[in-house]
Amino acid sequence: MLLSRVSKLLSPVLSRSNHTITLFPGDGIGPQISESVKEIFSAAEVPVEWEEHEVYPILEKNGKTRIPQPAIDSIFKNKIGLKGPMRTAIGKGHVSLNLTIRRTFGLYANVRPAKTVPGVSTPYSAEGVDCIIVRENTEGEYSGIEHTVVPGVVQSVKLITREASRNVAEYAFKYAVDNGRSNVVALHKANIMRMSDGLFLEECRNVAENYPQIKYREMYLDSACLKIVKDPSQFDVMVMPNLYGDIFSDLTAGLIGGLGLAPSGNMGKEGIAIYEAVHGTADDLTATNKGNPTALLMSGLMMLRHLELKSHADKIEKAVLETLKERKFVTGDIGGTATNPQYTAEICRKIRASS
Repeated sequence: MLLSRVSKLLSPVLSRSNHTITLFPGDGIGPQISESVKEIFSAAEVPVEWEEHEVYPILEKNGKTRIPQPAIDSIFKNKIGLKGPMRTAIGKGHVSLNLTIRRTFGLYANVRPAKTVPGVSTPYSAEGVDCIIVRENTEGEYSGIEHTVVPGVVQSVKLITREASRNVAEYAFKYAVDNGRSNVVALHKANIMRMSDGLFLEECRNVAENYPQIKYREMYLDSACLKIVKDPSQFDVMVMPNLYGDIFSDLTAGLIGGLGLAPSGNMGKEGIAIYEAVHGTADDLTATNKGNPTALLMSGLMMLRHLELKSHADKIEKAVLETLKERKFVTGDIGGTATNPQYTAEICRKIRASS
């Protein structure tokens, strides 16, 4: 009786210790890989509760695209979200759902780690890759400011603001300090776009002055592409405008084995953070259930560390890396034959065996 009473008294306290996570499963393989993450988190007894919402574009009368209000309300309430890949309707006037989400929640910094994965063979496996891309996430060429000058001539405006540049630079330097990184390099093309990229660099330099313990340098984007392919070890934390980050982060994903292994987090104001798999919906894999959930799962581990659930993240990561290294149950994109459920089940088995 006494234990029963104590249990009843503690249950409200224990329930409050759970973190409620907004989950956008997405399209294509999104729902399948989202289920994998939920299963693995459950096996590791991660104290989270999921609040799922379907996300689709809603075209308003003013021509702007938005997502359903319940999804918006959920993120503002919970502050933390996990997002699968999403499809945007082509040729129907809709803006990319990814862009819409970033603008809706002010997700100004996109963080993309690229780290060598044991068991995944690449030309860089021996030396190892371990770098961080911090991408400005709200403006640049992705501002969507375009118009026709005359028939056959279209002008697209690249928008760079002091505030957004300062925000992403500040995040990059703080990330370096918080994670024991030693240097930050700003990638740019200020030799061509002197005013826009010049403003971005100006803010990076201003922020760098506040972090004397971090070595700061600048590099042309094209030169950085050449140098990182030749020797990834010379890069640590990289900060750059939006379009450059989009391209460069896919390049670094290629160095570790592909987008199926690349995690990502979007950081916003007021403590909002949405973690996501950056790969596409892979519709051709939906029927066979062979989609690789690793990218979404590793994004989920970034999320757990953000929530200070490091021990749970470490336990899951150990099981994932062991599974990938053994190569008995890996998916086709990294040279295996396993289905999503087989890969997921093996990770869960390892987690339970270690408990």
